[in-house]
Amino acid sequence: MQLLGCDFSSSPTRRKPIVLALGQRKGEAITLAGLQTFDTLAAFGDWLTQPGDWVGGFDVPFGLPRELVQSLGWPTDWAGCMDTYCALTRAEIRERFAAFCDTRPVGGKFAHRAFDRLAGSSPSMKWVNPPVAFMLHAAVPLLRQAGVDLPGLCAGDPRRVALEAYPGLLARELIARSSYKSDDRAKQTPERLIARKDLVCALETGQSRLGLRLRLTHAQRDALAEDASGDRLDAVLCLMQAAWAERQGAPRWGLPPQVDPLEGWIVSA
Repeated sequence: MQLLGCDFSSSPTRRKPIVLALGQRKGEAITLAGLQTFDTLAAFGDWLTQPGDWVGGFDVPFGLPRELVQSLGWPTDWAGCMDTYCALTRAEIRERFAAFCDTRPVGGKFAHRAFDRLAGSSPSMKWVNPPVAFMLHAAVPLLRQAGVDLPGLCAGDPRRVALEAYPGLLARELIARSSYKSDDRAKQTPERLIARKDLVCALETGQSRLGLRLRLTHAQRDALAEDASGDRLDAVLCLMQAAWAERQGAPRWGLPPQVDPLEGWIVSA
């Protein structure tokens, strides 16, 4: 079975594409087969529809906080909620979410999913820095149209399994709070380069609780370290989380029994 990790962008371009890391697992070893990029949502959507056998970790939220959904009066089943949400424009999303935040106290503006603090992930309703709400808005329709399986949320083709991943969860385990990436050229410092090299080394030597080791060629190792945006490395981190899930096996893929069928869960959290 093929494994993949996806660093997603809600507005991909040639300079900032969607990145897929492709690989296979043999025992505890994960071999990086290659990287693939998509500079439009349509091209990525076309790729998702292709037949295949894969388990993927996607760095994009798959659901909204239950508290937010209930407050807005939206359907509390996942499919109905996503129908309502994805029918909105980004401007309408911003307006509704900002109005929700305006009624709440400082320090508690955003609603969180049950596992956000556990995983250290941004609230999926956040529309800036990073705009994960727009990532959800762009990605979920593509996944649904492709008919992939979203465990715990929406049944689909069991041969194409999509799981929510979060590279920051694994990165923090390996290099703590060290910053390893930036899209701002002025912030692409030698210190961040060292952090990326440390992160790659930790993945290769299997230092995480996932119990997996990454296998790279010299060229791949250099490419991951040299990508100052961290997009390729983030895709590989998601690949490792997908590999852990594949090792746990169907039907739960490592997801805990308490997964909220509206909010979802980040794999390995």
